[in-house]
Amino acid sequence: MSRIAKSPITIPAGVEVKVDGSTVSVKGSKGQLSMQKHPLVELGMSESTINMKWDQNNKKATALAGTTRANVANMIFGVTNGFEKKLTLVGVGYRAQVKGKILNLSLGFSHPIDFPMPEGIEIEALSQTDIVVKGIDKQLVGAVSADIRAYRPPEPYKGKGVKYADEHIVRKDAKKK
Repeated sequence: MSRIAKSPITIPAGVEVKVDGSTVSVKGSKGQLSMQKHPLVELGMSESTINMKWDQNNKKATALAGTTRANVANMIFGVTNGFEKKLTLVGVGYRAQVKGKILNLSLGFSHPIDFPMPEGIEIEALSQTDIVVKGIDKQLVGAVSADIRAYRPPEPYKGKGVKYADEHIVRKDAKKK
């Protein structure tokens, strides 16, 4: 039984939630998001809360109710506050700079990497080694951060590479004689 789906979602002031058939749209101060919900899950709307309704005996519907509740809550949080991921470049000569809508990365390869920013994502280079990925869509912010990290994932011996700011790299000992 899903315990996440049982808790109601509070709608903050200034946020507008619409349900048209299977489409859920959320509009707030930072932008607008929409998603398709599964037909096994219904959304019960009141003035300031949203409740999930589903068949309690159907295991698939129970799992989808929790997922739908989490997705709608993330959409509401995204249009009010936004999401951000911080990345750190570790290594000699590893640099990042933003030029317009392109993130330019120097990661020890023979060529620089130009990463175009997707629509709805803002990337800031706080310093030459710190990057912040911001947006209203949690999934898109995570996917863009993972794409940037995939160019040079951190290696376990010296920890060089692109890592999340809160990520802990488990180090291996060097070869012993």
